[in-house]
Amino acid sequence: MISIIITSYKEPRTIGRAIEQILKNNIKDCEVLVTAPDEETLNAASILAKKDKRIRLIKDGGNGKPAALNLAVASAKGDILVLTDGDVYVGEDSINFLLKPLVNPKIGAVSGNPISLDSKKNMLGYWAYVLTNVANDRRKKAVSLKKPFFCSGYLFAIRKKLFPKLNENILSEDGFISNNVYSEGYTIGYSEKSTVFIKYPHNFKDWIIQKKRSAGGYNQIKKLTGVDMRSFRKESSGAPGLFKYVSGFRQLFWIFSLLVARIYLWAVIYKDINLKNKSHKEIWKRVESTK
Repeated sequence: MISIIITSYKEPRTIGRAIEQILKNNIKDCEVLVTAPDEETLNAASILAKKDKRIRLIKDGGNGKPAALNLAVASAKGDILVLTDGDVYVGEDSINFLLKPLVNPKIGAVSGNPISLDSKKNMLGYWAYVLTNVANDRRKKAVSLKKPFFCSGYLFAIRKKLFPKLNENILSEDGFISNNVYSEGYTIGYSEKSTVFIKYPHNFKDWIIQKKRSAGGYNQIKKLTGVDMRSFRKESSGAPGLFKYVSGFRQLFWIFSLLVARIYLWAVIYKDINLKNKSHKEIWKRVESTK
């Protein structure tokens, strides 16, 4: 059986589409677990749950995504877990493509391919377009060179036996889980056809909040495990590759603005030297413009 877990929080407007797109993949022998701490989201999901017995609702304690995942995984019946969120939706056949590489017993997890829904005609939308394409290029290159990379938390599959018990204060649970896959002697695959569509921040304040949580989470993982998968040094080495996406003066200006923004972001992250000692609730902030 395949257990598809959707973690959600205050997303009654998007949870229905997230579930419907998953069901359109026509996965044989699957269950869909929707976890959320709020009644609004669970009530919206219950409309579909009443029509399809494969859907199960789990009310978590509101202690963050890692705690919700621990709860859902403990309840999951499948040997393969597919993890995604309630404010995104998967593409046609995305999950079927995601599961194919797991036929190889040496592959412990498979990452999906995030796609931005935002317009490239404004700066933040263009940033989202560039960064998602850079991530896609890097994952494909890592696979070809047999180098390690981390799964995207927006959509990935993993063998249940490799899912670690998560510390509730972990910020980048996708990175921590991916690191565990490698430490157990498995590799991670990539499915470019497994698209998942995301709305990214629409203002700079929300952009900083989201990126501090994700990039800072990798810095936290380095402190906890010693594994350096993402850092200012690593990002800097890839900066020249950003210019391949430039077409015109306006986009050139936006790329330079992105470089300045990333420098500022890492300065904020490194300044917060007590990051690993803070609770998930202290650091995790809801990014309203992505909903």
